Amino acid sequence: MSYELLTALVAFAFVSSITPGPNNLMLLASGANFGWRRSLPHMIGIGLGFGFMVFLVGIGLAQMFEVFPLAYTLLKIASVAFLLYLAYKIATSAAPEAGGNTTSGRPINFFQAALFQWVNPKAWAMALTANSAYTPEDFGMAGALIVAAVFTAVNFPSVNVWALMGTQIPRLLNVRWKLRAFNICAALLLLGSLYPILFPNV
Repeated sequence: MSYELLTALVAFAFVSSITPGPNNLMLLASGANFGWRRSLPHMIGIGLGFGFMVFLVGIGLAQMFEVFPLAYTLLKIASVAFLLYLAYKIATSAAPEAGGNTTSGRPINFFQAALFQWVNPKAWAMALTANSAYTPEDFGMAGALIVAAVFTAVNFPSVNVWALMGTQIPRLLNVRWKLRAFNICAALLLLGSLYPILFPNV
């Protein structure tokens, strides 16, 4: 892979990883409700889960949708259903008790975060674009591995930013009703990420 292509890939990975999306909005809420340490498995699950997904897409998984278009429809239905569930969980999260940064709920764990990538519409868009635009044709599996490695390396510090921003929110919203309002707003933003799925041609 040329230096120019690798540089472009790193730039694309950073921009697509740092911008708002379901993963980052969930980490923002997780940092606010559970703190950075308890959100760490969530962050690692996103990075490794998405990297593995990028690799599989790169070696040909995307072709399955061309052969079995029903599979893509089922994926969209699963994406909508799971994002609705996550939005509900975020909106109804209990605010931290006074003097602590823990809640009665539990943050998303490593395996849940990794599996979520398969129903995350932004993750699919990123994986398909990265492999189609930045993988040299003559690199084969090695090219898919390079793209996956770059995304894994860039993704973790990017999602860290969102979790760390979330940890600062309780200081600003130190009244329970304010944090509750934040959780509801975060849930609504997560619902807003469904727009490209529900209205792809608008």
